[in-house]
Amino acid sequence: MKVVNLKQAILQAWKERWSDYQWAINIKKNFPKGATWDYLNFAEALMEQAMIGPSPNPLILSYLKYAICSQMVSYSSVLTAISKFDGFSRELCVTSLLEIMDMFCHRLNCHGKAEECIGLCRALLGVVVWLLHGCAFYCDKLRELGPSASTESILQACQERLHNLMSSTKIRALVHIARLEDQGSWNNIEQAVLKVTESLCNVSNQTLRTKLEESVSLVKSIPLMLSVQCDLPVRASFPSVHAFIMLEGTMNLTGEVQPMVEQLMMIKRMQHIPCPLFVLEIWKACFTGLIESPEGTEELKWTAFTFLKIPQVLLGLKTYPQGDKGQDFMEDVNIAFQYLLKLTPLLDKADQRCNCDCLGMLLQECNKLGLLSDLNTENLTSKREFAPRLKTAENANIQPNPGLILRAEPTVTNILKTVDADHSKSPEGLLGVLGHMLSGKSLDLLLAAAAATGKLKSFARKFIKLNEFPKHISGEGCELSDEFRWGEFFDVLLLLNADMCLRMFPSFSSLAKSASVRALLFDISFLMLCHVVQTYGSEVVLSDLSPSGETPFFETWLQTCMPEEGKTLNPDHPCFRPEPGKVESLVTLLNNSSEMKLVQVKWHEICLSTPAAILEVLNAWENGVLSVEAVQKITDNIKGKVCSMAICAVAWLVAHVRMLGRDEREKPQTMIRQLVTPHYAENTLQFYTERVVIMSSIMEHMCADVFQQTGAVLRPPVEGQEPIPYRNLLPAKEPIHKALSQQFQTVLRKAWVDSRAFHVFESLLNMGGVFWFTNNLIRELLKETRQEWAIRVVELLYSIFCLDTQQITLTLLGTILPNLLTDSAHWHSLSDPPGKALAKLSVWCALSSYSSHHKGPSSARQRKRQREDIEDYNSLFPLDDTQPSKLMRLLSSNEDEPAALSSPGDRSMNSSLSASQIHTVNMRDPLNRVLANLFLLFSSILSSRMAGPHTQFVQSFIEECVECLEQGSHGSILQFMPFTMVSELVKLPALAKPKAVLAMTDLNLPLGRRVAAKAIASL
Repeated sequence: MKVVNLKQAILQAWKERWSDYQWAINIKKNFPKGATWDYLNFAEALMEQAMIGPSPNPLILSYLKYAICSQMVSYSSVLTAISKFDGFSRELCVTSLLEIMDMFCHRLNCHGKAEECIGLCRALLGVVVWLLHGCAFYCDKLRELGPSASTESILQACQERLHNLMSSTKIRALVHIARLEDQGSWNNIEQAVLKVTESLCNVSNQTLRTKLEESVSLVKSIPLMLSVQCDLPVRASFPSVHAFIMLEGTMNLTGEVQPMVEQLMMIKRMQHIPCPLFVLEIWKACFTGLIESPEGTEELKWTAFTFLKIPQVLLGLKTYPQGDKGQDFMEDVNIAFQYLLKLTPLLDKADQRCNCDCLGMLLQECNKLGLLSDLNTENLTSKREFAPRLKTAENANIQPNPGLILRAEPTVTNILKTVDADHSKSPEGLLGVLGHMLSGKSLDLLLAAAAATGKLKSFARKFIKLNEFPKHISGEGCELSDEFRWGEFFDVLLLLNADMCLRMFPSFSSLAKSASVRALLFDISFLMLCHVVQTYGSEVVLSDLSPSGETPFFETWLQTCMPEEGKTLNPDHPCFRPEPGKVESLVTLLNNSSEMKLVQVKWHEICLSTPAAILEVLNAWENGVLSVEAVQKITDNIKGKVCSMAICAVAWLVAHVRMLGRDEREKPQTMIRQLVTPHYAENTLQFYTERVVIMSSIMEHMCADVFQQTGAVLRPPVEGQEPIPYRNLLPAKEPIHKALSQQFQTVLRKAWVDSRAFHVFESLLNMGGVFWFTNNLIRELLKETRQEWAIRVVELLYSIFCLDTQQITLTLLGTILPNLLTDSAHWHSLSDPPGKALAKLSVWCALSSYSSHHKGPSSARQRKRQREDIEDYNSLFPLDDTQPSKLMRLLSSNEDEPAALSSPGDRSMNSSLSASQIHTVNMRDPLNRVLANLFLLFSSILSSRMAGPHTQFVQSFIEECVECLEQGSHGSILQFMPFTMVSELVKLPALAKPKAVLAMTDLNLPLGRRVAAKAIASL
């Protein structure tokens, strides 16, 4: 039998009344072997011939059904043919098509190539459009012809098929892929949905209308099917949020608000924390920090953090682009405060500590920022009726810190404006402002308020400008004039005896006053800057290179001369060795106040000459040239006028003492004690009492470590004076690994990390290094065999790792996990529950580190720690990313795509690659390289034939990645996963789910959509 074309073959079969199996035999005989029936549009041709009349041709329809059953035609070609039928007025034909759909829609799958799976996605999208059009047509028919049983019956049939399709997560996932593949086709669905919605009013059958609405809502939900929808946790405490707030309040008050908002949102998403409980946990941590903070500066820092910074953080959470879109954030804050009101003991303790109504003040601040409505503020305030009696005879005159901090915040702005004004002609007015700042705890209040509102760096820059100001206050508009020379001369004479200057040179009283102003401006600004550095870190003071290229004196001195925690200074550094002539003159002046010379120096030169002068004095004392009384006289001269000289002297002595043995430290330490002790004389400069208090505090911080090394005491303890907080926390004679284990067990039992514990952990991190610290804490996690406690360990470790997220994550993912996964001796430790807990912790660290790493620089707290070298990954992942590495080629096992790349243009469709390589992510970045290498290791483990706890760990890791993924969060850590891993992962029951596949693949890439379609279609 000669067959010209397919249509003639169908007509001949109909004329001769072939049975369905006869037709199949003859059609296969007369068409060439290997013919692809879909390519010939076989299903469409049969459908077209069967639907010519008002009712379907039963014989030709039987041919189509036989072709479907015998898999001569694919499901996608049948669905595509159905979607092209537009004769909805022929209800019998529509009913037949719906019956054909019933044959296979409950078991839709495709085991062919990726292109065939994408074709199935498109066909499903088309048939959804067709069903929606059918529903809309019959709804309109009900409006035109009135209620009709037959019309309602066919409408219900269309609705049921649509509902059956959309009830399947697998089919919705395939339609979702088609939507991303062709946005124009999705527009057709949106238009059809709109038309059905408008026509629903024509359906009088309420039950049918409700079912239609449900089916339409399922269609609308397709773009949102990756949105996190999980059961709310039943617990009401979240240790990681609490600990993160404690960490920020204790160590990072100067940090910017936005990175903190990002980190909090990351924790909230990863743990699926309801917004009211999330806000409640933030407030609980703040009140806890307020209660436990040591008196003094730390208490003021926590007060500023709670009352100034946290309201701004909540404002950032309110305006966060991907925050909660359901319940209003203001209502969430209101509910959180209602929960907080029930914690009466916590509130009472905070009120007693702060001597005020803390909750009431917080409510007012939140109301000002629009976080609470006026009505809610009044209601919450009225519920706090039984506040404890705060005013007593002892504290009646004490002003509460929260009130002072709130008033200090606008004062900071005013002071910045005042310092910015031109004081070159009358700098005396500036001294009154600075003197007021030095009195009592004003300076700490202002600095805490500035730190919490992000103005501290600007504040420090003003101080540096002020410190440079005395250089230019005289001799304005001329070369080094006689007036300027005399001004410098009086600067030095003031060190010794101002009254003597005026008796010898009475005509220079104005110059003496000018020299006094210069001395005070320099000294006060120097003291303030040292105090800022010790309280908030040197990063606040250090700045980028100025436009002129000149580094200010204080920044130079800070980097090379000032002792800091973790910084080792060289006492023989050139910065401590200025010109010999200046040193000799300064030593002479300090040793004998009756002998005076004209010394052409400036204040910064005096400070730089002081260490060398101290060395000369120390050598003379050690060699018997000077007596103890002479040394005491010299130290009194140093600290008697300008405190900054004494600080420079102590800074060098501290660096010098570090290099000495125990027996050699006595005399340098004696000089330090002499300099620390205030010297009150009659002719001291203005504000000496205030300045010497700050000077003593600065020196105590400088000397604490060197005196602690030998158990020496800087000065006898003063009754009522608190020691330096958070110093010398580690046991003196105990191995650090034991100290780490004990501290962590203490934290674990309490289920939260307090400020003291964070300082202990930071000391151990600095002492032991990142690898030692991380490895030992991971061992603590792997010891925990109780599931509930293992999760608690994860939450606590995550917050502890925030001490240095970037470096700890690199060590965890780049060294510790590969060691555990590649050594079979360690596999038993990866069994659940600790194995699953470690996977959760690893994902949380990776997500947080990757997110913060690509949104901005690391925090000042993390930058100050020395970086550790990260393993070079060139051998596993070459820097030339245009070619796949050897390991990548070995891991490529996809039978559809060749593993070797013939040209860079082939990369976008080669499944041996990962999305990060197609996106050409920078693999020189250590974090990117560590993640890429880790996923290659995962792929190797999955493709091997040995299963065990290590393969279970990989599954748990990917599960946690999927669970933490949010809608639209492309470019996350899963982009480093080779696409070949998807086919291996879907073999695992926990990941053989459509949503999991969608989450694992980058659907923005054509290759990602094909890999996802193939995986889902085969489920």
